[in-house]
Amino acid sequence: MNIERRYTLSPSRKWLSSERVAIRVLEELGYSIVDTRRKIIINETIVGEVDAIVNDGAGQTFAVEIKAGKIDVSGVRQAYVNSIILGMKPLVICKGFADDAAKELAEKLGVKVIQLSDVFLVESEELETILREVVEDTIADYFEVFYGVTHNINPSHIEVLKAIAETTTIDEAAERLGIDIHVLMKKIDEMRSAGIIPRWAKKYTTLKRIAQLFIQKQNIFKFMNDIAKYYELLKSIEQQLDQLTQLLHAIHKQISKTQ
Repeated sequence: MNIERRYTLSPSRKWLSSERVAIRVLEELGYSIVDTRRKIIINETIVGEVDAIVNDGAGQTFAVEIKAGKIDVSGVRQAYVNSIILGMKPLVICKGFADDAAKELAEKLGVKVIQLSDVFLVESEELETILREVVEDTIADYFEVFYGVTHNINPSHIEVLKAIAETTTIDEAAERLGIDIHVLMKKIDEMRSAGIIPRWAKKYTTLKRIAQLFIQKQNIFKFMNDIAKYYELLKSIEQQLDQLTQLLHAIHKQISKTQ
């Protein structure tokens, strides 16, 4: 008997998968990921969210909408309005247009649309191998960050890493440091060039994890150095006690001779 088993992703899991694919596609196309899931705030009220903020390397910043399926007229309007509020260019990643009306509206409003392939065919055995390799590579990358030797680091780098580790967006980190977001991005690029931040860390959530790992590593090293200092201090005290004991013995012997 042949039994066909069909596994269907839930809408939330399907969207998360689409998000990961879309982010990877954007990076392969040369975009730099500035932030993900950026809240849209008007007068201290959250009115919406965009899926990603990216730079194209030519000075253009895009507010990105990611769709697991095809985009319709409503989705085009949403992407356009969100980008206007944020003062950015609109960009949509999806599996094509739902109809001609959506395509015409996107062209009219200047909404850039990147279309993904509708189908990704992978055998189950191959998928298992790919997933295993991805997980192993990811773990290895983070282990390298934690156990690797960091060079060319200074107090300003530590300050930036602490700000990233303790905030949820790059805007918050820049505000905490009291600098412009572009200045912060330049500092992050400098730290990439110096090997402090790995080049594969693009999303802010990844930068945050890297920063947290780095700060934790610094705390552990500091703790170990403190233990080493206390050990040396204890050895010094023991030596001084030995010398004091010898001196007391010598004094006692001298007193006995005098008596």
